This record gives sequence, structure tokens and C-alpha cells, in this order.
Amino acid sequence: MSDAIARVTATPAAREMLATLRARHGPLMFFQSGGCCDGSAPMCYAAGEFAISDTDVFLGELEGAPFYMGSEQFAYWEHTQLLIDVVDGNGGMFSLDNGTGRRFLTRSRLFTDEELAQLAPASRGPVEA
Repeated sequence: MSDAIARVTATPAAREMLATLRARHGPLMFFQSGGCCDGSAPMCYAAGEFAISDTDVFLGELEGAPFYMGSEQFAYWEHTQLLIDVVDGNGGMFSLDNGTGRRFLTRSRLFTDEELAQLAPASRGPVEA
């Protein structure tokens, strides 16, 4: 496994929710939809159910689920590590967590200068499976 700094990671609760949703829906993907700060809700979709454009930014994978955000939004988040968590509440209308009584939530922290120097450049567009 690489020692690279992850741009996106998940709490144990989020990983558990991912496993539950994967068992119901198969392979998954995320898109950080809107929001510029902590408390934003990433949207979880069945793989291929959301069209990724060439300008969307691939941040990494959570338990094999690719995680993307729009390039304009990435300009706000590029200096932060995203930590995906789960809290009580309703997910976004089209997100697979909607109706479970729990929802994904984005938390963040600023990368240190040393971490920023080690980050690989973010890639754009869909990743090959």
C-alpha cells in the first residue's frame, strides 16, 4: 500500500454504511454535490448512475467507490482532506443513503504544508475501472 496522503477518507461508520449500500446496490460512486465547507453532503450513487465530465476532479476511492467533485468546487477544497462520516438524518434526494435514517456528511481538515508538498496532483474526468 502506498504512503501517499489521501485527499478523501472515511470513518468506520461511513465504511459500514458503504458496505450496507454496496450489498443492496452493487458498486458505488460519490460526487460531492454543492457546499464549500464542513457539513456538506456527498451524494452516493450506484456506479455509472451519475455522469462524470472531463472537468470533474477524481479525489480518490472509499472502499473501492470513486469520489469526485466539480472543478470549480475543488478550488475551494483543494487544500483540505475530506473525511466522510455518517450522521442521523435524511440523505440527498437522489443519494442512496436517503431513506436509511442516516446520511453521509463531509468533514474536513487543512493539509499541513508538508502534506501539500506530498500530494499527487488531482486527476480530472472519469477513472478507468
